[in-house]
Amino acid sequence: MLNKVIIMGRLTADPELRQTPSGVSTCQITVAVDRNYTPQGGERQTDFITVVAWRQTAEFISRYFAKGRMIIVEGGLRTRTYDDKRYPDVRHYVTEVQAENVMFGETKAAAQANGNYAPQQFSQPKYSQPAPAQSAPQYAPQQNAPAPAVSFGDLGDFEEVIGDGDLPF
Repeated sequence: MLNKVIIMGRLTADPELRQTPSGVSTCQITVAVDRNYTPQGGERQTDFITVVAWRQTAEFISRYFAKGRMIIVEGGLRTRTYDDKRYPDVRHYVTEVQAENVMFGETKAAAQANGNYAPQQFSQPKYSQPAPAQSAPQYAPQQNAPAPAVSFGDLGDFEEVIGDGDLPF
């Protein structure tokens, strides 16, 4: 059996990182994907596809993507149902892409040229609700806490490559 989806489009809103009660990160986004054809005498149509990401993929999306940014999502198609709490006889059917792999769809320079890039500090993901209190380390950002410094260690062992003629690939 095969269930593989690859879409490329733009985010319709800024992603919001959430956490389950057990502390697992999740993020739901909507990707606007233009169709490859234009009906005769009409406008190009766009599909709005719901994507759900979990754990590190969710944190990556919330940290590096924003509304209007081009994103490539690879994953599987999932369907689920749930009963409406307000109307007990109503059942909702949901189809969404569960992200397995996410990539940038454009360079930073292209995003800046299209007006879809705003420089941001990517030190902490944006959370929409605080994490539950647990003894394990939490992902929720601390208020008024400085961003952690990134250290690369000693880079003296690496040689600068001037041209690509010496590379084995």
